[in-house]
Amino acid sequence: METSLKATQRSALIIATLASFLTPFMGSAVNIALPPIGAEFKIDAVMLGWISTAFILASAMFLVPFGRIADIYGRKRVFECGIILYTVITLLCGFSSSAPALIILRFFQGASSAMIFATSIPILISVYPPERRGHVIGINASSVYLGLSVGPFIGGILTHYLGWRSIFFATVPLGILATFLLNRYLKDDHTTPPGERFDTAGAVMYSMSLVSLMYGFSRLPSSPGIVLTMLGLAGCIAFTLRELRVPHPILHMRLFRENTVFAFSNLAALINYSATFAITFLMSLYLQYIKGMTPQQAGIVLMLQPVLMAVFSPLAGRLSDRIEPRTVSSAGMALTTVGLLVLVFLDAASHLAMILAALAMLGLGFALFASPNTNAVMSSVDKKYYGIASGALGTMRLMGQMMSMGIAMMIFSIVIGRVRITPEYHGQFLHSIHIAFIIFSALCFGGIFSSLARGKMR
Repeated sequence: METSLKATQRSALIIATLASFLTPFMGSAVNIALPPIGAEFKIDAVMLGWISTAFILASAMFLVPFGRIADIYGRKRVFECGIILYTVITLLCGFSSSAPALIILRFFQGASSAMIFATSIPILISVYPPERRGHVIGINASSVYLGLSVGPFIGGILTHYLGWRSIFFATVPLGILATFLLNRYLKDDHTTPPGERFDTAGAVMYSMSLVSLMYGFSRLPSSPGIVLTMLGLAGCIAFTLRELRVPHPILHMRLFRENTVFAFSNLAALINYSATFAITFLMSLYLQYIKGMTPQQAGIVLMLQPVLMAVFSPLAGRLSDRIEPRTVSSAGMALTTVGLLVLVFLDAASHLAMILAALAMLGLGFALFASPNTNAVMSSVDKKYYGIASGALGTMRLMGQMMSMGIAMMIFSIVIGRVRITPEYHGQFLHSIHIAFIIFSALCFGGIFSSLARGKMR
């Protein structure tokens, strides 16, 4: 019995870790390839940003609904569908003939990734005891950061020698391998609770409100952006009121109202990702446009941050099994704030050592934050809410990523305008990233207090 349990735990860890590697690897590799993609399709900086943003938007729309579906109909089923769809759509991305086609495919790729992220952590949590959760979450987080680490490096090499399309083609075998391992080693966990139903109307309201809010935010300060943002906020309020009334909500809003650890841990995640996600996007453009690096060289420089995340995440996860997660996470937020403040002073003459020092602080700070924060969220709820908790945390992460990209694109729209980043606009580009990093530093500083406010778990 014990041997069988250990085999199940090991299989779940391997499969979830491989799946968690796929999407961050793709995202970081595509960020490195954005300048060559922009050159081939002749698109401006704002539309270039949508190649990353479309993926995030779709992921945020579907994470909570798929988490709820997984809780009702089985996590393995949703996980397997996500892996298969992600692999097929990734292959199609490599054959994109235009920027709009690539953006649409990236949207569907993001939807399929939501199926993966909504189920991978719950699958792990359901087979490991509470005293080992921080450790396995740290290992899983390490695979995410490993994907972020090797993505810029491998993406840079592939883009330099084989073109940006090769990034998508190279990811397909990993998806096939994950599907094979899933079918061979992981048992079905179909445990539909009696009488549980999926709230379709609530799911539609949730997704549409989120799209309106996040897309509107990316269009600020234009009039359509203001209208869409206000509609999105109104929709989120209406959704919250509905979820408090219906018998089978897709998102249990009472978890936020009654569970302090759950609520403030999710808020801390939202703030942290809002302050950090656009760093790779902005630094990739800075290193290639301002410092004149090739995609391969820029990828090597940007590897430092996620490498440190991958190395220290398991340690941070173990620490959160012994020390209060809020202590470890808050220290990580503080270190991240310092790293962001260093990047405020970037200019054309900035020394590489300064850039590497900032990336090192960001990598270590984020490693200290993410695993303990995830451990706090998942350990604060009952087993029947694992899918919802994972979906909520994932949505906070993706909303933060979307807000981060939205802030960057809004600053580009105001300071640079809808033009390609050529040498004559390098001054405006540098001014844009200065503003962005000032905003991100202020956000992250505020996030320290949100992280501390969650209270003690033990």
